[in-house]
Amino acid sequence: MTAESIEDSRSADADARWQLRQARVQSLLYLGGDCLIWVGVVVAAVVLRAEFVFAEVSWPATLALGVVAAALFAGFGYLLGLHQGRYRYGSFEEVQSLVIASLATTAVLTLMVFVLGPDVGLPRSTVLIACPIAITLMFGARYVLRMSRNRSRMPHPSATRTIVVGAGGAGEHIIRNMQTDPQSPLRPVGILDDDPAKRRLRLHGVPVLGNTHQLTQLAGETGAQVVALAIANSDAELMQRITDAGTQAGLSVLVIPTVQQIVSGGFSVSDLRTVEIEDLLGRRPVDTRIEDIAGYITGKRVLVTGAGGSIGAELCLQLHKFGPSELTMLDRDETGLQQAQLGITGHGLLNTGDVVLADIREADELLRVFEERRPEVVFHAAALKHLPLLEQHPDEAWKTNVLGTLNVVNAARSVGVGTFVNISTDKAANPTSVLGHSKRVAEKITAWAAEETGQTYLSVRFGNVIGSRGSMLPTFRAMIDAGGPLTVTHPEATRYFMTIPEACQLVIQAGGIGRPGEVLILDMGEPVRILDVAKRMVAMSGKHVEIVFTGLREGEKLHEELVGSRETLERPFHPQISHTRADPIPPERLDKEGWLARMHGSPRNNETGVVPRTVHETLPETTAQ
Repeated sequence: MTAESIEDSRSADADARWQLRQARVQSLLYLGGDCLIWVGVVVAAVVLRAEFVFAEVSWPATLALGVVAAALFAGFGYLLGLHQGRYRYGSFEEVQSLVIASLATTAVLTLMVFVLGPDVGLPRSTVLIACPIAITLMFGARYVLRMSRNRSRMPHPSATRTIVVGAGGAGEHIIRNMQTDPQSPLRPVGILDDDPAKRRLRLHGVPVLGNTHQLTQLAGETGAQVVALAIANSDAELMQRITDAGTQAGLSVLVIPTVQQIVSGGFSVSDLRTVEIEDLLGRRPVDTRIEDIAGYITGKRVLVTGAGGSIGAELCLQLHKFGPSELTMLDRDETGLQQAQLGITGHGLLNTGDVVLADIREADELLRVFEERRPEVVFHAAALKHLPLLEQHPDEAWKTNVLGTLNVVNAARSVGVGTFVNISTDKAANPTSVLGHSKRVAEKITAWAAEETGQTYLSVRFGNVIGSRGSMLPTFRAMIDAGGPLTVTHPEATRYFMTIPEACQLVIQAGGIGRPGEVLILDMGEPVRILDVAKRMVAMSGKHVEIVFTGLREGEKLHEELVGSRETLERPFHPQISHTRADPIPPERLDKEGWLARMHGSPRNNETGVVPRTVHETLPETTAQ
């Protein structure tokens, strides 16, 4: 160690010793105050009992009783850790221990007075009078001291006046943080909540002024400059309404961190952040039923294909939390694998067995990996997903999305995988594009494997994932940063959106409740008009960016669908997951040439890449899904 580091270490030790001495002195002062209260109330109780006739008071016995009471309280307090820094001063836990110590002290003193009192001139009711007075005074002392501390820690009057939306747990937490941090840049001046039962509520002295529809009016009355949305389960609709109202009122809009941070209690005023476009599209609370998941993940060998992608990496991160005995991340993208490993293990050394560099197009290599790892649960997230690029190169979609899926399915069958989850897309419902058709066939291959094995082989279908690599929002941001123009295909085009964590939570949930051969469809909420997203992103950027319409691309729908025209839905287990079934396709009916011919030559409103069951059978148009 250098001389400088040794000196820093000594300084830190000295600071720690000084703080320890300060804490001990403070504890002794609190103990001394409580003991003085006990002595005082015993004397006061005797004087009250004598009706202030001091000549009738046995002063030696009274003072002795007061000292004994103080000693007993100190002893019981020591056993409960009352003055040893175990509890925060003025907390509920400390008050609880204080009451227990006081009642124990009272019980012993009462027995003493009943036995010795008449002989030494002490009224038997002395202790019963003293106990409630002592408890009240000790409560009062703690209340006054805590209020004094809170006032000294309040933010400076020049801190920005803030309206907090939400009088629940998150709102109470953030207001307490503001009120007890002298360095807080925000000062709460009012709360808004739509619950009528909270109309007269005050949190740490801050009143509920009204509901969220009164934001503009109350912002003017309070002089607020900031509105902080502190509702843990706020949805996109509420977020948009508060953001629009706040912007109209000239307020800066802040939101709380993620639900995970709120649950852990690990967020403060400094974690409040500005609203992002993702908040206005997603942020739908997901009711993840842990009991459905733990049974098929915990302690099992799990393998994820496409682990280097946005969905695959987040899947691995969430699966890791459920304690699989082994988590294998497979991808052909080495950089993606490194990022996935970094997110889970904290390092991206790529020298451990949890990462596998392999291509799902290579059937023999895939079989070797599965034989070596012998997974029990597989999530198949590997796919090609960019619709316009696959329109130009449909053969690549066939190789990866169709044959690649077949390779993964066969490898899973070869080692007896019990749960197989194929991640599909909304474009597989009534498909009109190469991407949609390839993913629809992948769903049917998965259903065939379920039929063959009797195991839980299923598909999960959802729409656009916010913030995934190459998706709309990062593309729009890049266009805005470059100064535009921002290109939108059609002014009326709509899409479904879901955040990556939301999608992955429901994918994992689906694996716990899905049945063999099913297609599970995640609840995506209401579709969002892409033009509205583009306008909002331009407005939030503060830049002047032109929006240009380019027209729908080949195979692209004006409005995406989650459900095929011939599919029927049920929701037997989870309110955000619908179930339907896919018709199985055996591998011998896959027809690459037919696939390519239909992709290039005919309207895409029927099943493609499938050989008719007999040479004379034509595929009816109504089987398109």
